[in-house]
Amino acid sequence: MTGSTGARFAVAVWALTRVALLLCVTKAVTLPGPDVTSDVSAIYHGWSEVLKSGTYPREDVTWQYPPLAALAILSPGLLPMLDYTSAFFVLACGCDLLVLGLLLYAGRGGGRSQAGTWVWVAGVPLLGTTAYARYDVMVTAVAVAALLAGVRHPRVLGVLAAAGALLKVWPALLLAGTAPGRRTRQAWGAAAVAAAGLLAGCVLAAPGALAFLGFQRDRGTEVESLGGLVFHVARQFGWSGRVELHYGSLEFLGPHVELVSTLALGLSVLALGWLVLWRLRARDFSVSTPADAAFTAVLLFTTTSRVISPQYLLWLVGLAAVCLVFRGGRMVLPAVLVLVATGITQWEFPLGFVHVVSSDATGVTLMFLRNGLLVAATLTACHRLWRRTVPRSGSAVPSAAGRAVEPVGS
Repeated sequence: MTGSTGARFAVAVWALTRVALLLCVTKAVTLPGPDVTSDVSAIYHGWSEVLKSGTYPREDVTWQYPPLAALAILSPGLLPMLDYTSAFFVLACGCDLLVLGLLLYAGRGGGRSQAGTWVWVAGVPLLGTTAYARYDVMVTAVAVAALLAGVRHPRVLGVLAAAGALLKVWPALLLAGTAPGRRTRQAWGAAAVAAAGLLAGCVLAAPGALAFLGFQRDRGTEVESLGGLVFHVARQFGWSGRVELHYGSLEFLGPHVELVSTLALGLSVLALGWLVLWRLRARDFSVSTPADAAFTAVLLFTTTSRVISPQYLLWLVGLAAVCLVFRGGRMVLPAVLVLVATGITQWEFPLGFVHVVSSDATGVTLMFLRNGLLVAATLTACHRLWRRTVPRSGSAVPSAAGRAVEPVGS
């Protein structure tokens, strides 16, 4: 199959699967399990009305997003001919299409591969309707654009990473793998200036821009998280706690939950420590290192988080796709593990969420499988990133400069 034929086939598969997704989110086709679109029709729409009044939803504890998220919530207003929910789905599909186009373009030429395109084409429908019923596809589009643009333009990477971080925090990790020296100064400097300007603009534009910080701090251990496995198992032995809607998600409440939540935060601190150590020790920064490092960093913090919502898998799919744009990359196995975990995520939410909430045998099995795959992907990515970039004792240290500037379209 030639490159052009393969690209056309990828576009055709994308179109067919996305039509199916749109049929599901618009309820032309009904799937079992909870209605995942209610977040858009009720919560997002409600927030948009509050935002239009000139303030952030500062009295709503479920508003746990950085201030630039307001743009995503208000974006359906760009399509006044549609109702809010339909417009949101159309924009989500448009961002999905944007990512496809970026990956197709980036995968052309020597040293490039269309494998990343196929990761995205397959990964989004594996997550199911959740992919279009949350604004994470918009954030992921910004992250993919940032990493691909950053190959040639580190300042653009910095600006887009800052914008993404003010949409949903995690894109700040896109800066973890920039090559030391001029490229890091350019990317990090641009990110700092852009973040300061955007944040100041949000704070001045409406009251309550920083209210999300307190709401995030008070979250507990969510039923789909790695720490939640402790209580799924404990319930089999008579644990006296319960599952309740808390700060916008179903969390475990009861004995020892605070301890497990604290341990999860400790794991995230250890993840940060490893990332800093890698950054200090790494020497061989190639054209794929920013994407590999971003993928690894987001895996670390997703897996150790107190909350692993289904849409988080979309971040990992997008970053894995960018990693596989570069031929000969080392993240193939972690990317495959993430794709399998994404498919299981749709199985556990929404299709089998009643089993997860009740901690029955099916639910516990699904959570062990999904979270086990995330742990395996995280450890594999960490190992491969370290081996690829950190020189062994006594070995020559490659230059970081020459290999990090290959343009996307070359």
